[in-house]
Amino acid sequence: MLLRRLVPHPLLSLTLLLVWLGLVNKFTLGNLILGTAFGLIIPMLTAAYWPDRPKIGRPLKIIEYGLIVLWDIVVANIQVALIILFKREKKIQSHWIPVPLELTSAEAITVLAGTITMTPGTVSATLCADGSSILVHCLHTDDPDSVREDIKTRYEKRLKEIFE
Repeated sequence: MLLRRLVPHPLLSLTLLLVWLGLVNKFTLGNLILGTAFGLIIPMLTAAYWPDRPKIGRPLKIIEYGLIVLWDIVVANIQVALIILFKREKKIQSHWIPVPLELTSAEAITVLAGTITMTPGTVSATLCADGSSILVHCLHTDDPDSVREDIKTRYEKRLKEIFE
């Protein structure tokens, strides 16, 4: 119980420490201590604003998800570069694609929307008021259904395993 009070959000604490060390760009004992202090103090001060913490069902799946997203970002960068360099404007087929969601966790939906937006060539534009679907703009596709299926199988399915 005492540990839970000292570290109410362990993943946030670790993230704050790593972000701090990345920002200072120099690993020293002083930076490690200051980053640890940030990682402990900020979550304690903000714990009251997090009444319903997200439940992480399978934390190791986060690593798999991160690697898949990084790979998809690299591939999408190449695809967008090829579209910009070699496709004529008249041949680019942009689409608005509604993606129905099975996710119910606000955190999982936020991660999905962020993933879609971080991947070049796609942007999550809006979330339906009831959270049942997300509207995605795709720079170029001949098959909007395959884009929808890719989002659901590559991202949403894994996020369900992580968050629900």
